[in-house]
Amino acid sequence: MMEVRKADLSDLPDLIEFTVEEAREAENVTKIPETLERGISAALHDSSIATYWVLVDENDCPCGNVSAVKEWSDWNAGYYWWIQSMYIKPEYRGQGLMGKLINVVEDEMRRKGGLELRIYVHKSNAIAKRAYEKIGFNDSDYKMMSLSVN
Repeated sequence: MMEVRKADLSDLPDLIEFTVEEAREAENVTKIPETLERGISAALHDSSIATYWVLVDENDCPCGNVSAVKEWSDWNAGYYWWIQSMYIKPEYRGQGLMGKLINVVEDEMRRKGGLELRIYVHKSNAIAKRAYEKIGFNDSDYKMMSLSVN
């Protein structure tokens, strides 16, 4: 039986591996494990940066993860929660486990008075878009734009 629990430092190697694979699958990019280690470790030490959960099997072996960050809204005096990362090992996909991960984040967001759960999806990642739509996510009225500092 698959369960979801908060991640801790012992999960760091799996979280790095999952994030490397997520980046490769979602955007066909290669991420530097040492940079990921610094970023994920910072969040595991300070949940105000991000919160990580892991999907584990009956032996507490991580099979996937989700992480969330919060964005303050002065217009609504509350936090929007954003799914920052989402990964499930290929052999565990198609079993409704993504919904299980999302539900854990949504439950915590509601307990903490969050305004809305949001997610970034790469514009060319049609598989992810369909999966998120299937569990209830809709297109936003906003278009993301960025200003590069490099």
